[in-house]
Amino acid sequence: MVARKPQSLNHVEAASAPVIAVTAWQMLFQYAQAMRGQTLMVVGAAGNVGAYAVQMAVDAGIHVVAIARLDDENLLRSLGVKSIIDSSRPAFEQDLPQVDAILDTVGGSTFQRCVAALKPGGKLVTSVSTQPLPAEAIFFYAEVTTARLQTLTTLFDAAKITARVGSILPLSEARQAQRMLAGVPHKSGKIVLQIGYQ
Repeated sequence: MVARKPQSLNHVEAASAPVIAVTAWQMLFQYAQAMRGQTLMVVGAAGNVGAYAVQMAVDAGIHVVAIARLDDENLLRSLGVKSIIDSSRPAFEQDLPQVDAILDTVGGSTFQRCVAALKPGGKLVTSVSTQPLPAEAIFFYAEVTTARLQTLTTLFDAAKITARVGSILPLSEARQAQRMLAGVPHKSGKIVLQIGYQ
């Protein structure tokens, strides 16, 4: 579970990346087995895991359909997404194209409304389990390994993916970080506790 820090990242960026980036990599390549030329739907595409999955998919030549709020459009466009579906729109599921795989990072009703877009034989992968899942869904916990971290280092150092750090707090504000995780407003991106905060 240990690997050298990517040279292109500072220590805070490197601390923010391992679990969420490995989760995205496993969803995309290990479980969905997505390949160049396929169409992939990412539910929660602007979130921490979703944004990594989007970057990796775009780099691999996979067409991405992003399910996200419209106020995340600029971020998603900057990551190379061309197809964005506004998840806050009523009946958005009526406009969904058929896809080869769905990666779900949010669960709940948004995910349930997207399931019908999956082609027969397609892969349905989720990293959240908030309710009973469809029988064909693959649910998993990320497994961080040295090999996977080294794969990510290669992607970071080649500028194929970038880290997204949000709020940075001193260790003394760990409670506030927990509140942010529970929904208190904070900067978009990963919440990081920094020891020796300046």
